[in-house]
Amino acid sequence: MTGGAGNGIPDEYLDGYARILAAVASTGRRLTRDELLTRRELGERAAEAGFGLRALVGAHLAAARTHWPATNSAGTGTTDSVLAAIEQVVDAFAEGYERAQRLAVRQEVAARREFIDDLLYGRSDLGRLAERAERFGLRLSYEHAVAVAEGFVAYDEEDAVPRSVEQALIGRFGDRSVLLTTKAGRLVCIAPGDQGEVLVYFAKQAFAATDGGRVAIGRPRPGVGGVVQSYEEALNVLDLAERLDLDDPVLHAADLLVYPVLTRDRQAMTELVLSALGPLEAARGGAEPLIETLSVYFDAGCVAAEAARRLSLSVRALTYRLERIHKLTGADPADPVHRYTLQTAVIGARLMDWPAKSF
Repeated sequence: MTGGAGNGIPDEYLDGYARILAAVASTGRRLTRDELLTRRELGERAAEAGFGLRALVGAHLAAARTHWPATNSAGTGTTDSVLAAIEQVVDAFAEGYERAQRLAVRQEVAARREFIDDLLYGRSDLGRLAERAERFGLRLSYEHAVAVAEGFVAYDEEDAVPRSVEQALIGRFGDRSVLLTTKAGRLVCIAPGDQGEVLVYFAKQAFAATDGGRVAIGRPRPGVGGVVQSYEEALNVLDLAERLDLDDPVLHAADLLVYPVLTRDRQAMTELVLSALGPLEAARGGAEPLIETLSVYFDAGCVAAEAARRLSLSVRALTYRLERIHKLTGADPADPVHRYTLQTAVIGARLMDWPAKSF
């Protein structure tokens, strides 16, 4: 049964309201503690049932007009008393309603956080995880790719940076089954694998919002486990970028597959590094300055003038370093035959943080 105001609000949420107005009109009293508690409970129930607060307040005002009590000289109540009672009723009802809504929001946030943790760590039953994913707009039976952005500070979902990036994505693409969140202080964007433009746009927005942070994009992978794989791939790319001091603000895992291949056999790479670069430890100042020289030289396309500029050296000083490397290792960086071995060894040294960390 609905209220007489015709707004679709059931009478149960106005239960006892008319009796309260009549009692106040008769005695002039304020609402009792139990009456206020009852109004708050009704407000909570109405919120949980999904009714809008505006319609509920309207129903209370309409019911007040319908059941407005007659006041006379025998009673001590006044119109002001009744109006004060209506104010108390609506205030207590709205308090309960808002309390229920805050609880619902906290529960939703907690459920979302739990889902994201389970999704990115590959926990929980896969079938159950796929069911939960639909609630957040993801259909895990399809391919998904993950992009991860890190800035110079850690971010939380409620921070301005993630919210601005999310608003930009929604404004550009609308609802495209995209999930934007944060994890371990980084921004994480999960998108369908066939919508690469979404992740590219996310990378652009995240780079700007983080004042020049770095973004890594994993490859599209199928199924529930595919999200985990793509996420871990993006994290590995960020770690790789830091170790190799890569300058590109946006890095695609698909473009860097050679590096995991190089380090897959760690023992072989260790032997190569020690064999090719180990003699540099005999140099004055140790191996590190000469390894940096090789790294910059190779990054500059083996152009001595450009490498010297990047190292803030004269071309003559750079040439001296290269000759010193040749003498110590027996490998000439300018010789194409030797260059590949040295460059691969330098990559291995940077990936394994040698010689700072000994093998």
